[in-house]
Amino acid sequence: EGDVTATLSDVTSLRIFHRVGDEDFRADTVTAQLGIDNITAAEQPLPVEFIAFNAVTEGSSVNLSWTTATEINNHGFEVQRKITEDTEWITRGFVKGEGTSTEKHNYSFVEQNVPEGNYAYRLKQVDYSGIFSYSDIIEVNVGVSRFYLSQNYPNPFNPVTTIKYSLQQTGYITLKVFNTIGEEVATLASNVEEAGSHEVGFDASALNSGVYYYRLESGGFSETNKMILIK
Repeated sequence: EGDVTATLSDVTSLRIFHRVGDEDFRADTVTAQLGIDNITAAEQPLPVEFIAFNAVTEGSSVNLSWTTATEINNHGFEVQRKITEDTEWITRGFVKGEGTSTEKHNYSFVEQNVPEGNYAYRLKQVDYSGIFSYSDIIEVNVGVSRFYLSQNYPNPFNPVTTIKYSLQQTGYITLKVFNTIGEEVATLASNVEEAGSHEVGFDASALNSGVYYYRLESGGFSETNKMILIK
């Protein structure tokens, strides 16, 4: 009886043989104990080594490009996108990989007609066995071509709602709420904001049920929408 200690490397499977007996080879009942502990797997190289991942917007198009230094059993890349504030990723396309390679490879993917807004992109690298890993995340802003004030959501609401708006250029804006006789009841924004898509929450807990109006002003732009508070 004794302990055996060994260090194994580059092992994908392990088979252990043992034989228990006596000098006369009688079939005596023997209890044998074998203990294996402190097993660790050697660190394996990543299936794909990224050295670049970039995004450029052109109007309503997003041009993605990435470069790999090495690839092992690389089936390809799922291109995934989400709205920056959301948690759900959506697959927008697939780009075939180069299998196994120690050479540098450049890839690209163009998504057209992307709605205005702020987005995050990532790559889901998948190997031939279905094992996958993710790239870093990059964020882009798809250019806004006009000023726009959206309808609040939900509407009617109680007591919280969200208002989204788009700015064509950076500048000072105001977003205010008025009652039906024109009295200002809340200021939701009064500051300089960058061009792009924005949203703000409105909590009407202190107001009575009824119809209210919210107005966005920036430079020469002004737009007003109606919302309904029901308690």
